[in-house]
Amino acid sequence: MRVVIDLNVILDVVQERQGLHASSGAVLQLVVEDTIQAVIPGHCLTTLYYITTKHRSKEHAEFFLDWMLKYFDVGIESITNFIRARSMQFTDFEDAVVASVAETEECHCIITRNIRDFKGSSIQALTPEEFLVQVS
Repeated sequence: MRVVIDLNVILDVVQERQGLHASSGAVLQLVVEDTIQAVIPGHCLTTLYYITTKHRSKEHAEFFLDWMLKYFDVGIESITNFIRARSMQFTDFEDAVVASVAETEECHCIITRNIRDFKGSSIQALTPEEFLVQVS
Protein backbone atom coordinates (compact mmCIF):
# COMPACT_ATOMS: atom_id res chain seq x y z
CA MET A 1 0.00 0.00 0.00
CA ARG A 2 1.35 3.39 -1.03
CA VAL A 3 0.42 6.48 1.03
CA VAL A 4 1.32 10.14 1.31
CA ILE A 5 2.15 11.17 4.84
CA ASP A 6 1.48 14.83 5.51
CA LEU A 7 4.12 16.84 7.32
CA ASN A 8 1.93 17.38 10.40
CA VAL A 9 2.03 13.63 11.14
CA ILE A 10 5.81 13.58 10.98
CA LEU A 11 5.97 16.66 13.20
CA ASP A 12 3.86 14.82 15.79
CA VAL A 13 6.88 12.55 16.24
CA VAL A 14 9.66 15.12 15.83
CA GLN A 15 8.04 17.54 18.27
CA GLU A 16 6.78 14.74 20.55
CA ARG A 17 3.27 16.20 20.48
CA GLN A 18 1.38 14.93 23.50
CA GLY A 19 -1.57 12.68 22.68
CA LEU A 20 -0.53 12.46 19.01
CA HIS A 21 2.98 11.06 19.15
CA ALA A 22 2.00 7.39 19.65
CA SER A 23 -0.34 6.96 16.69
CA SER A 24 1.85 8.96 14.32
CA GLY A 25 4.88 7.01 15.50
CA ALA A 26 3.00 3.77 14.83
CA VAL A 27 2.38 4.90 11.24
CA LEU A 28 6.06 5.72 10.78
CA GLN A 29 6.93 2.31 12.23
CA LEU A 30 4.89 0.71 9.43
CA VAL A 31 7.09 2.59 6.98
CA VAL A 32 10.29 1.36 8.66
CA GLU A 33 8.97 -2.21 8.68
CA ASP A 34 8.19 -1.85 4.94
CA THR A 35 4.54 -2.70 5.63
CA ILE A 36 3.55 0.42 3.69
CA GLN A 37 5.32 2.56 1.11
CA ALA A 38 5.34 6.20 2.12
CA VAL A 39 5.71 9.32 0.03
CA ILE A 40 6.41 12.82 1.28
CA PRO A 41 6.14 15.81 -1.06
CA GLY A 42 9.57 17.28 -1.69
CA HIS A 43 8.76 20.70 -0.24
CA CYS A 44 8.03 19.09 3.12
CA LEU A 45 11.67 18.09 3.53
CA THR A 46 12.88 21.69 3.63
CA THR A 47 10.13 22.66 6.06
CA LEU A 48 10.87 19.61 8.22
CA TYR A 49 14.56 20.50 8.31
CA TYR A 50 13.83 24.09 9.30
CA ILE A 51 11.33 23.20 12.04
CA THR A 52 13.46 20.39 13.43
CA THR A 53 16.49 22.70 13.62
CA LYS A 54 14.42 25.25 15.56
CA HIS A 55 12.68 22.66 17.79
CA ARG A 56 15.66 20.40 18.50
CA SER A 57 19.05 21.06 16.88
CA LYS A 58 20.80 21.15 13.53
CA GLU A 59 22.31 17.74 14.25
CA HIS A 60 18.89 16.24 14.95
CA ALA A 61 17.49 17.85 11.79
CA GLU A 62 20.29 16.35 9.72
CA PHE A 63 19.82 12.92 11.33
CA PHE A 64 16.05 13.01 10.77
CA LEU A 65 16.42 14.23 7.17
CA ASP A 66 18.78 11.33 6.42
CA TRP A 67 16.30 8.96 8.07
CA MET A 68 13.46 10.35 5.93
CA LEU A 69 15.48 9.94 2.75
CA LYS A 70 16.23 6.34 3.70
CA TYR A 71 12.63 5.27 4.32
CA PHE A 72 10.43 7.63 2.28
CA ASP A 73 10.00 8.22 -1.41
CA VAL A 74 10.08 11.87 -2.35
CA GLY A 75 7.03 12.78 -4.38
CA ILE A 76 7.51 14.57 -7.65
CA GLU A 77 6.52 18.22 -7.63
CA SER A 78 6.42 19.24 -11.26
CA ILE A 79 4.77 22.11 -13.05
CA THR A 80 1.93 19.68 -13.79
CA ASN A 81 1.47 19.07 -10.06
CA PHE A 82 1.35 22.78 -9.30
CA ILE A 83 -1.13 23.46 -12.11
CA ARG A 84 -3.28 20.58 -10.88
CA ALA A 85 -3.05 21.92 -7.32
CA ARG A 86 -4.22 25.34 -8.49
CA SER A 87 -7.21 23.79 -10.24
CA MET A 88 -8.30 22.08 -7.01
CA GLN A 89 -9.05 25.47 -5.44
CA PHE A 90 -8.25 24.31 -1.91
CA THR A 91 -8.16 26.98 0.78
CA ASP A 92 -4.53 26.03 1.48
CA PHE A 93 -2.33 25.72 -1.61
CA GLU A 94 0.18 23.53 0.23
CA ASP A 95 -2.56 20.98 0.97
CA ALA A 96 -3.56 21.04 -2.70
CA VAL A 97 0.04 20.26 -3.65
CA VAL A 98 0.03 17.33 -1.21
CA ALA A 99 -3.20 16.04 -2.80
CA SER A 100 -1.78 16.48 -6.30
CA VAL A 101 1.35 14.54 -5.34
CA ALA A 102 -0.86 11.78 -3.88
CA GLU A 103 -2.63 11.52 -7.25
CA THR A 104 0.60 11.49 -9.25
CA GLU A 105 2.16 8.90 -6.97
CA GLU A 106 -1.00 6.75 -7.17
CA CYS A 107 -1.41 6.64 -3.41
CA HIS A 108 -4.15 4.83 -1.54
CA CYS A 109 -4.65 7.68 0.93
CA ILE A 110 -3.24 10.80 2.55
CA ILE A 111 -2.42 10.42 6.23
CA THR A 112 -2.90 13.78 7.91
CA ARG A 113 -4.09 15.52 11.05
CA ASN A 114 -6.22 17.88 8.95
CA ILE A 115 -8.61 15.64 7.02
CA ARG A 116 -11.14 18.42 6.48
CA ASP A 117 -8.52 20.36 4.51
CA PHE A 118 -8.54 17.56 1.92
CA LYS A 119 -12.29 17.44 1.21
CA GLY A 120 -11.69 18.37 -2.43
CA SER A 121 -9.12 15.62 -2.96
CA SER A 122 -9.75 12.59 -5.13
CA ILE A 123 -7.53 10.68 -2.68
CA GLN A 124 -9.08 9.87 0.69
CA ALA A 125 -7.58 11.59 3.74
CA LEU A 126 -7.32 9.67 7.02
CA THR A 127 -6.00 10.54 10.45
CA PRO A 128 -3.19 8.31 11.73
CA GLU A 129 -5.69 6.63 14.07
CA GLU A 130 -8.16 5.93 11.23
CA PHE A 131 -5.37 4.58 9.05
CA LEU A 132 -4.09 2.26 11.78
CA VAL A 133 -7.59 0.82 12.22
CA GLN A 134 -7.87 0.33 8.46
CA VAL A 135 -4.58 -1.58 8.14
CA SER A 136 -5.05 -3.75 11.23
